[in-house]
Amino acid sequence: MFTGIITDIGEILAVKDEGTARHLTVACAYPADTIPLGASICHMGVCLTVTSLKEGSNHTVITVDASAETLARTTIGSWEEGRKVNLERALRIGDELGGHIVTGHVDGVAEIIGRDDKDGTASLVFRAPRELAKFIAEKGSVGLDGTSLTVNGVKDDTFTVTLIPHTLAVTTWGEAKVGDRVNLEVDMMARYSARLAEAKAEGY
Repeated sequence: MFTGIITDIGEILAVKDEGTARHLTVACAYPADTIPLGASICHMGVCLTVTSLKEGSNHTVITVDASAETLARTTIGSWEEGRKVNLERALRIGDELGGHIVTGHVDGVAEIIGRDDKDGTASLVFRAPRELAKFIAEKGSVGLDGTSLTVNGVKDDTFTVTLIPHTLAVTTWGEAKVGDRVNLEVDMMARYSARLAEAKAEGY
């Protein structure tokens, strides 16, 4: 589990396709002695397992693997060497829940279709996959590239969020532009509420 509060911006050092999977080498600022093998770290909203790590001169290098299912549902298939990625360590008991509960299980990919910068903030408009749009509600929470954000408005399959200067500075959102594809995780409560309603309508 995660909170959607980004704690580091990592960099992809190497990408290697191995059959239907993808092997990623990532540099991060987390101390190596605080990351056990098998730890879960959220990369742009995707929960990935640390398979190896080593301490460098000014950063830690970890490796993670993405399966065929993960590649099909996320943007990882387009990641290249040099890409910056939002990172978050797994939530621990007693940690502050500053965002909302994020599982790191991406539901699909949304596209930025508008951006308006004003007074240091950025208002972004996204188009969600139609099958996921029903889970996105005004003033509800949404996970975008691992960041917990509040939905300002919804219209059909599009929705808007506003990013404050701090978020733009400490995440990859400062460089986001129209046409970019982003990992989308809908709110867990919305997903289960919708499923319960469907089950009731089906007589379960």
